[in-house]
Amino acid sequence: MTTVHLLAPVEQLRRALGDERRRALDDMVAVLAAGATTLARVFPAAARRTGRGDLFVDGPRLEDAVRVELVATAAARLDPGTLLAELEDLYRHGDADEKRAVLLALGGIDDPLVDGSALLLDALRTNDVRLVAAAMGPHARRLSAHDWRHGVLKCLFVGVPVAGVADLAARADDELAAMVRRYTDEREAAGREVPPDAFLVRDLTTPTTRPEG
Repeated sequence: MTTVHLLAPVEQLRRALGDERRRALDDMVAVLAAGATTLARVFPAAARRTGRGDLFVDGPRLEDAVRVELVATAAARLDPGTLLAELEDLYRHGDADEKRAVLLALGGIDDPLVDGSALLLDALRTNDVRLVAAAMGPHARRLSAHDWRHGVLKCLFVGVPVAGVADLAARADDELAAMVRRYTDEREAAGREVPPDAFLVRDLTTPTTRPEG
């Protein structure tokens, strides 16, 4: 059994849905909890059955909150390996919205046996700002230092606010600062605007000064 932290409290999500859509979500949760179906059967149609849109100002989207709750329900009865396999399958066959929900669900999983770093790396190879932002959430702690640094740089390239990068201040190091300095120097030399977040990241750490001689 693996715990998945939800994007929104259950009661808040139910209030936002209304009666018909709330019943649809409760039905999906019930059949998943009973083991009568799989995530693959309910995940794709979840947004159609419960709706889309912002759940609340500056908060998660309703369809993401619904899908993460479905993942949490399934995770309560699956072993970590099976859960990861199902999430990989959902991501591999899903559209961009479904991929984002999988990445957000991974961000709510603390179980060390559920390592979705391969999915994060796939998302970081895209230019979809929604996928890049979701990939650099809490689950990015699983990425190697090398891959994580390149993930931060990808945020700068595609315009994802680095405020959403988990553990940025804690993981920023001299190598990241050097990478961002090269990025800002190249843009300035080309007469291109440098995003303010680049200076924020660059200034998080001071490069180590090597002794002369």
